[in-house]
Amino acid sequence: MELLQENGKEQSGARKKSSIIVGPWGGNGGSSWDDGIYHGVREITIVYDQCIDSINFVYDKNGKPITAENHGGVGGSRTAEIKLQYPEEYLTSVNGHYCPIVYGGSPVIRSLAFSSNKRTFGPFGVEEGTPFTLSMDGASIVGFKGRSGWYLDAIGFRLSRMEKKPIEEAGDRALCGAS
Repeated sequence: MELLQENGKEQSGARKKSSIIVGPWGGNGGSSWDDGIYHGVREITIVYDQCIDSINFVYDKNGKPITAENHGGVGGSRTAEIKLQYPEEYLTSVNGHYCPIVYGGSPVIRSLAFSSNKRTFGPFGVEEGTPFTLSMDGASIVGFKGRSGWYLDAIGFRLSRMEKKPIEEAGDRALCGAS
């Protein structure tokens, strides 16, 4: 078993998992956070109203659910729970908007929407401000990072290349006529 040290957090697994960081989008308020690297995302809970007040993730680590810390404040009047059919279902895109909610304030995440290889979730919040989109082809989200205080101030993503299963690779070669 290999051990990967990433931003001071130890991540163990049968294989070394590397990732790239994309983003963050949003403002500079709140404190920085980084959930680290996992095998995938199982669940997302979003609390929102005029912006994304808080967000929480349940990741997969070696077949077991791992609940991360809650990121954001205690406000928000609506809650959305996204439960992916992991590992068959995985996120393929995330989009949203960010801008201040008060004049002269720091930008916060105003809306988020997620798409998987099977379904679409959202948008949650108010689609107002600067839009952003992350669309993945051949990669999956293996962790989130960002900034939060009273609200979700910024959000970024850790992506890892999706691994094909050997039977799929063999099937691909057979379909292409390779030997």
